[in-house]
Amino acid sequence: MKQEFMAAVGKLKELYARYRAVAKVHIQKWIAIVIKTQNDWYALTHEWFSTHLPRVAQQYDKSPQWTQKGLFYFPWFCLFLIILNYFNVFDRSPTIKSVQDPNIVIVNADLRKMITDGNIYTGSFVEELRASGRIDFNELFLSRIGANVTGRVSDILGVPGQVVKQGDILAKITSTELTQSQLAYLKAKSASQLADQAANRARILYKEDVIALAELQRRESEASSAKAEFRAANDQLRVQGMDQPSIDRLAKSGVIESTNNVIATIPGEIVERKINKGQVVQPAEALFTVADLSTLWAVSEIPESNAYLIHKGQKITLIIPALRNAEVEGIVAHVDSIVNPQTRTVVVRMEVPNKDGLIKPGMLATMMIESQPTERLLVPVSAVIRQDNHDHVFVREDEDTYRMVAVKLGPEGKGYRPVISGLKEGQEIAVNGAFHLNAERKRQLSGG
Repeated sequence: MKQEFMAAVGKLKELYARYRAVAKVHIQKWIAIVIKTQNDWYALTHEWFSTHLPRVAQQYDKSPQWTQKGLFYFPWFCLFLIILNYFNVFDRSPTIKSVQDPNIVIVNADLRKMITDGNIYTGSFVEELRASGRIDFNELFLSRIGANVTGRVSDILGVPGQVVKQGDILAKITSTELTQSQLAYLKAKSASQLADQAANRARILYKEDVIALAELQRRESEASSAKAEFRAANDQLRVQGMDQPSIDRLAKSGVIESTNNVIATIPGEIVERKINKGQVVQPAEALFTVADLSTLWAVSEIPESNAYLIHKGQKITLIIPALRNAEVEGIVAHVDSIVNPQTRTVVVRMEVPNKDGLIKPGMLATMMIESQPTERLLVPVSAVIRQDNHDHVFVREDEDTYRMVAVKLGPEGKGYRPVISGLKEGQEIAVNGAFHLNAERKRQLSGG
C-alpha cells in the first residue's frame, strides 16, 4: 500500500514538473511577446515624437539612462497600483462604531425633576380663530351734522373734544337763502289771511244773494290754496333748521333773522370738525361729527374660508396692543350676510364697552373668536417643540428614555392643539420640560 502511494506521489511530481516546465515555457513566451510589444510601442512612440515633437524627443534622448528606464517601466508601475487598488489594499475602512439614535434622549435624576409626564387623551377642543381688526365708532351713536342751508359760517361754538348735549349750538351760519325763505313765509302768511278774509266776505255776500255760488267757491278755493302755501312755507323753515317757537315768533313780530344754527342732534363728544370761520358751506357737507364714545365697535374682516366657523353669540376675547394687551370679553354681535367681492372677506362685529374712555377709535386689535367645541385628540402646547420646521413631542419609552417623535397638529386653542397624525390615545409623553429634553438630546449627540 505504501509502495502504491509512493508510486502515485512520484507520478504526481512527474506531472507537476512536466506542466511546470510547459507553463514556464509559455510564460517566458508571453513575457517575451509583451516585452516585444512594449518595445514596439516604445519605438513607435519615440518615432512619433521625433516626427511631430522633435524637441521633446531630443530632450528625452539627452536624459540620463535611469530616467529612460523609469519611463519604460512606468506603465507597469501604474498597472501594479491599479491591481492593488482593485483588491482594496489601500482601503483603510474606519472601525464601525455603534451610533446613538439622534431622536433618543436618556435623562438623569436632575433632568427627571424638570419633566412632567402625561397621557394623550380625547377631550373637548375649542378652536380659537385669530383675526386682525380695529376699533371703530358705534354707528348707532354717531351723528354727522351739517348745515340746513347754504351760507357763510359766522361763528363756531363747538370744538373737537367738547362734550355736548342734544340741542346745543355748534356753529352759526348767515344765510340769504334762509332770509328768502322767511320772507316767503311772511308773504304766504299775509296771502293766507287775505284769502281767508275774502272767503268770509264771500260767504256773507252769498247769504245776502249778492254773489253767485261759483264766486263763493272760487274764493274758498283761493283761501285753501293760500293756507296750503302757508303750511309749505312753514315746513320749509322747519327743514332749514328753525324750530316751531322761532317760526311762531317770526309770524308775530315779522322780524327776519338771517342766522341759522347748526345744532347737535345727539349727546356725545365732538370728534371731528370740518369748518372754519368765514367758510361757505352747503347742506350736503358734514361739518361736525358727534359720537357717544361710551360704547364702541370692534370690527374684523374674516376670510370667507373661515366664515362658516363664526356665528352670532359666540364668545370673543379682544386684545388691544396699545393698552398693554388689555383683554375685553364679549360676544359676536353681527356677522355680515354677504362676502366682499374685492377682499373675499366677511365683516364680524362686537360691541366694546368704554366707560373709562381708554379705548380710542382707530386702535388696532386682535379678535380671538371661539368656535363650537368638538371632541379631538389633544396635546398641551407646553409639550410641543419646533424642530426643522416640524412639530415634535417626546414620547416616554421607559423609565429614563424618551424618543422625539414628529407629529402633525392643528392650530392652538385654549392651551391645547389637536392631533392630526403621529400619536395615539393613551401614549405617555412629556407634557412639561420638552425644551430641557431637546437641549439634553442635542448635548448627548454632540458628545458633551
